[in-house]
Amino acid sequence: MTPALTALLCLGLSVGPRTRVQAEILPKPTIWAEPGSVIPWRTSVTIWCQGSLEAQEYRLHKEGNSETWDRQKTLEPGDKAKFSIRYMTDVYAGQYLCYCLSPTGWSEPSDPLELVVTGLHDKPRLIATPSPVVTSGGNVTLQCGSWVGFHRFILMKEGERQTSWTRDSQPAPSGGSQALFPVGPVTPSLRWTFRCYGCYSNTPQVWSYPSDPLELVVSGVSGKPSLLSQQGPVVTSGQSLTLQCRSDVGYDRFALSKEGAGDPPRRLGRQPHAGLSGANFDLDPVRPSHGGRYTCYGGQNLSSEWSAPSDPLDILVAGQLPDTPSLSVQPGPTVTSGENVTLLCQSSRSVDTFLLSKEGAADPPLRLRSKHRAGQHQAEFSMSPVTSAHEGTYRCYGSVSTSPYVLSQPSDPLELLVIGIYRKPSLLAQPGPLVKSGRNVTLHCCSEIVFESFILQREGVSKDTLYLAGQRHLGGSYANFSMGPVTAAHAGTYRCFGSLNHSSHEWSAPSGPLDIMITGLHQKPSLWAQPGTVMRSGENVTLSCCSESSFDVYHLSRDGQPHELWLAKGQRHGGASWADFTLGPAHPALGGTYRCYGSFNPSPCEWSGPSDPLYLSVTGNSSNSCFLSTKPTPQTGNPGHLHVLAGPLVAIIFLAVLLFFLTRQWCPAKENAAIMNREPEVDRTVSREDPQAEDPQEVIYTQLDHCIFMQEKTTPTSWRPKEPLHDDSVYMELATC
Repeated sequence: MTPALTALLCLGLSVGPRTRVQAEILPKPTIWAEPGSVIPWRTSVTIWCQGSLEAQEYRLHKEGNSETWDRQKTLEPGDKAKFSIRYMTDVYAGQYLCYCLSPTGWSEPSDPLELVVTGLHDKPRLIATPSPVVTSGGNVTLQCGSWVGFHRFILMKEGERQTSWTRDSQPAPSGGSQALFPVGPVTPSLRWTFRCYGCYSNTPQVWSYPSDPLELVVSGVSGKPSLLSQQGPVVTSGQSLTLQCRSDVGYDRFALSKEGAGDPPRRLGRQPHAGLSGANFDLDPVRPSHGGRYTCYGGQNLSSEWSAPSDPLDILVAGQLPDTPSLSVQPGPTVTSGENVTLLCQSSRSVDTFLLSKEGAADPPLRLRSKHRAGQHQAEFSMSPVTSAHEGTYRCYGSVSTSPYVLSQPSDPLELLVIGIYRKPSLLAQPGPLVKSGRNVTLHCCSEIVFESFILQREGVSKDTLYLAGQRHLGGSYANFSMGPVTAAHAGTYRCFGSLNHSSHEWSAPSGPLDIMITGLHQKPSLWAQPGTVMRSGENVTLSCCSESSFDVYHLSRDGQPHELWLAKGQRHGGASWADFTLGPAHPALGGTYRCYGSFNPSPCEWSGPSDPLYLSVTGNSSNSCFLSTKPTPQTGNPGHLHVLAGPLVAIIFLAVLLFFLTRQWCPAKENAAIMNREPEVDRTVSREDPQAEDPQEVIYTQLDHCIFMQEKTTPTSWRPKEPLHDDSVYMELATC
């Protein structure tokens, strides 16, 4: 049979009478392809043609060919035939028709079958805008695009019956070409999985590789899961990141979606976790592209519907901008509960937004728009009133509006301590707050609360903060901070705090301040008393401290009273300085051993060595004194008592006079610099003649043990000075026991 005749037969025509042939034309057969009409390159495909039981032969015709492409005898049971293509290529791509032959003639042609070969061009990208997550009943737009200049794009919906849509391409805003396919309304009763292809108009059956599949998530109203990050919302490039989707609803599967990405959500099966259903989505190593806003969903295997979305979680990738802001705090990093605090983030570079992140917090960072002030871009983060929830370690970052999920380098960490959560402990120094350079001192911090740790801070030096584990004692706790050998660097004001380990940034109220003074760092001064070292009750005494050094401040201490200190501003004269301490009215408790020190204003806790000790004693008043007189007075009542004591008293006075002359020293005037280096010793005997007396009389002063006797010669009372003398003489009046 000639090709022309075969073609005529394929069209159901004959050379016989026209009316007879038309009367015997059979119904058209059915044509289809397995596994489908869209076949990957070099894979096999089978074309089936099915007609009536009377069919004896089937022929396959490819559009564009004048000859029959293939013919096959019928298969049992005799109503169909198959045509096999072992390796699909572009040669086999096209439209096919089939016919069947029966004793009565040829059938009508089947409907055309378009056979497509894929995989000859690079795959396009398929995304959903605004998101692949669609509320039930909503619409979505699928965008198929490629950098290859395709003339057309084809969108295919997977399922039992593949549905396809074809759109001519158009230029994409970012370059290349694209086509937009509106889809919807979507319902949870169907699966919504799509792929797309690209092709050229001159070869419409030769397609590219398929895009990655895109399945729409149809969200419903069932209980939303929660989404959190193990590493926190701020991560750095290269580190590991795990997003956890959790729910108390027994979901079988979970999906993770990134806003604006258009990519299909990542899916994972159920992973039981502590009585909850959930899944862990690993995103590592972290790349800048991982920055964005994420949500997750839960679903059941027996339903295509997903839950309501979780609350969004922002993932921020730090270290991507060439900037490192600074972070400071006002009034300081240690804040009392209930007060206000402001964290200031600054940068010399132009940034649109500053973010403040708290280490370990699941909450998103705080954001503030940048303000330009004094050549700096900055933002002030105010916290008021401060509570224990504000304690922790903070860092700040900068970002630009074009890439809001990409951040600068972090600032240096700033540790915010909240104090006053618990009652304050007590702080004391052993053996005392005055410590000689080179010696040791122990600061004892104790509390009635059982603290797990104690913290010691020196005022103005936060970097020297010391931590010690608390020791339990009598229902409370304590810690001993040992320091030594001490130097000038140890001088300062100390406070201690208590803390529980589970809240290392929550401290108690501070202890009272404890000043630690380091002595022996400068030359010691001199100390003397005016009018003397023995006072009657109710009288005043002036202690004068002087030095050849120009000290700014003088300090006076009493042995056995470590917290009893006096200070006075130094008075200067030439290269020397001095200060007067007026004590009184005198009472017995004022007695004791005194020392004085000098210091300079720039280093108020760095003191000189102590002066030599000066002992002050306070006697009773005249009504009960042991004062003796050689002349009877009305108050004596019976002078016979004095005669009884006359012998022993004369002997005692004689010994006192003898001791006086042996130990007498002349005290020069105040202008004599030598006196500045002389210091009275305890129980020193001092004498002087009054040059102003018309008839000079010798006044004798001495101190013997605890009983002091006075011999009154003929010195008139009016000769005794009414006010303390301003020279270097020291007067000791004989007082009572």
